[in-house]
Amino acid sequence: MKSIKIKGKDYIEVNERIKHFRKEYSNFSLTSEVIEKTPDSVLIMATITNENGVVIATGLAEETKGTTYINETSYVENCETSAWGRALGNFGIGIDTSIASADEVVNAVNNQKTQQWLTQTQYVNTMKGTKKQATNVLEKYKMKKEYKNEILTKFKIK
Repeated sequence: MKSIKIKGKDYIEVNERIKHFRKEYSNFSLTSEVIEKTPDSVLIMATITNENGVVIATGLAEETKGTTYINETSYVENCETSAWGRALGNFGIGIDTSIASADEVVNAVNNQKTQQWLTQTQYVNTMKGTKKQATNVLEKYKMKKEYKNEILTKFKIK
């Protein structure tokens, strides 16, 4: 399987894991189920079953709308891909160094390097969201003190 280098390590992308799975395990299935979907997030479980319908491996992923460029419009699709990657990794495909997908690793590295400023639109949407979403926004974005104080107050976050 082809891999890409991220921070000096080889990572096998989900599309490569899927091609390998389809070729080597043609009698098995890989399915997805939306566990929870809100206007701002989605939780998906992927399941691998053998030819007898026995569950062999699962993978769970959650994505929040708007947290990355891709997730502005495709958070559901991105979540499903991550769930597939985790299920395939738990099954043993493409896990020489990590179960995380290459995209997950790149996103984690990028989020550690640079924090973007919270826009007014994102602030307004945060104020309409849940406490969990507000906590995520506080962790991921730089913001005006006024925004931060209002978010902390509204959601009673200490």
